[in-house]
Amino acid sequence: MANFSFDIVSEVDLQEMDNAVNQANKELAQRYDFKNSKFSITYDRKEKKVVLIADDDFKLRALTDVLVARMAKRNISLKSLKFNSPEKAFGGSLRQTVEICTGINKEKAKELTGIIKKLGLKVQTQIEGEKIRVSSPKKDELQVVIAHLRGLDFSQPLSFGNYR
Repeated sequence: MANFSFDIVSEVDLQEMDNAVNQANKELAQRYDFKNSKFSITYDRKEKKVVLIADDDFKLRALTDVLVARMAKRNISLKSLKFNSPEKAFGGSLRQTVEICTGINKEKAKELTGIIKKLGLKVQTQIEGEKIRVSSPKKDELQVVIAHLRGLDFSQPLSFGNYR
C-alpha cells in the first residue's frame, strides 16, 4: 500500500525580497519628503537581513511602510520578518535591522504536530530539521490537514511542498 506525503516549510522567496527592496528604493528616490535626506534600504541576501537607515523616526516609519507595501504586492508574508528596535547610527540618524526568518524551529514544529494530531486523522508527522513531513496512506486525509493548516492564523507563514 502506497504512502503519500507532503512537507510543511516556512520559506521566503529571496529573489522576490530583493525585487521588493529595489522597488522600494526606486519609489523613495522619487518622493518629495525624502529629498535632501539621508536614507537607505539595503538587503543582504546571505545573512537574510534588511537594514533601514533614515534621518528620524518619522522617515524610518515611512521607509518601513513603503517596504511593507512592496513586499505585500510580491506576496511576501510579513510574518516572516522580525523588526528589531531602531538604534542610533552615524550623524544622528536611525538604523533598524529587519531579520528574515525562514525554517520552522523545534518549538513551532512541536506546536504544529500537536495541532495535526488533534485533528484525529490517521497521519504520521516527522520533524526533519526545519521542515515537517506529514504522511498517510490516504490522500484525502493529507488534503484535510493542508486545508486546516491554511485556515489557521499561525505565527509563521506556512507553505506546502513535495506533495507525493
